[in-house]
Amino acid sequence: MFPGADEYGVEVDVDADEVDRLLSVGPDDVEKPTSVSFSRNVFVPLTTACRYTCTYCTYYDVPGQATLMSLDEVRDVVRMGADAGCTEALFTFGDEPDDRYTEIHRQLDEWGYDDILDYLAAACEVALDEGLLPHSNPGDLTREQMADLAPLNASMGVMLETTADVDAHAGSRRKTPGQRLNTIRAAGEVGMPFTTGILVGIGESWRDRAESLLAIRDLHERYGHVQEVIVQNVVPNERSDFERPSIETMRRVVSMARAALPEEVSVQVPPNLSEAASLVDCGVDDLGGVSPVTDDYVNPDYAWPALQELADIADESGVSLHERLPVYERFLPSDLRYEADSGRVADDRRMDSDWVREPIADRIRAGDVHGQRFRDVARGDSPLTVPEN
Repeated sequence: MFPGADEYGVEVDVDADEVDRLLSVGPDDVEKPTSVSFSRNVFVPLTTACRYTCTYCTYYDVPGQATLMSLDEVRDVVRMGADAGCTEALFTFGDEPDDRYTEIHRQLDEWGYDDILDYLAAACEVALDEGLLPHSNPGDLTREQMADLAPLNASMGVMLETTADVDAHAGSRRKTPGQRLNTIRAAGEVGMPFTTGILVGIGESWRDRAESLLAIRDLHERYGHVQEVIVQNVVPNERSDFERPSIETMRRVVSMARAALPEEVSVQVPPNLSEAASLVDCGVDDLGGVSPVTDDYVNPDYAWPALQELADIADESGVSLHERLPVYERFLPSDLRYEADSGRVADDRRMDSDWVREPIADRIRAGDVHGQRFRDVARGDSPLTVPEN
């Protein structure tokens, strides 16, 4: 049982023989994809507050320094993204920031919001109004909290990071695998298309990496909700002296992910943190959300690649490149799927409407320019547009 799992009643089946199998997997044991995808997004750091103090993270600010974006600021950012042809509004903040930060709580109360999740819902409505589909990463959530946010999100996510108890998560407000596994389970229970992933290089062992991937697979096999798994290497920053894992390490871990996960689940690497062109042949078929207009606020020292650079990665790898929505095609209502897709179909355990709720489906079907853009991307009819330098 993984640390913290008992507290949340999370039972995950990780077979020891499967772990041993993954430990023997390498790049020669997986197939290269025929294409890679990406989502064009804007990064909206709703607040820089977080109850955790993970030693590798530069995102959070200490109490007294953390900020909270106003809805007017949110509107300006998402409107800029919509004008630039983006489809995704990536909302992120640390776990329960208003619980630890009295100033954030005071500001939310002054603005008339019960808590940060109530405020996130309002921000998602702003994004939908301005022509973007929300994808929220609000940290650990209960099933009830996930259900409340589901109607306003095309997809959601949280990084599992690792099932191991590592020093990188040390502190009085220690992050546990059980909390993250509970959140991934909650997403499955409410039918939320979900992104998760592992961090490589924070003190975990090779066996820990295999067990983490198999834990994700086990939860996906129960609910069918995981759309992509990120394999993210840790990077040096002002708070961390963790060494960036070698390309040989990353090639092996990515290969393990591809071998561990079902075919319909994409394997993603962040192109601003990884040598993506050297990893595609290990099974990478997605490059994540990339913004032409905002920074990566979680990793501010590492700029997003330009869209032309994504095209160069695909070209160097000998695969095609296509844009996608923040919710993967197989989760969309049948009238919005592209029939020529590579055999991936919606999970038949849920009706179409159970995966994408009415507010999201209505936004995609809307008769305005934003709805048309969503439908073009969803059906593969939107050509990759690379802005001139």
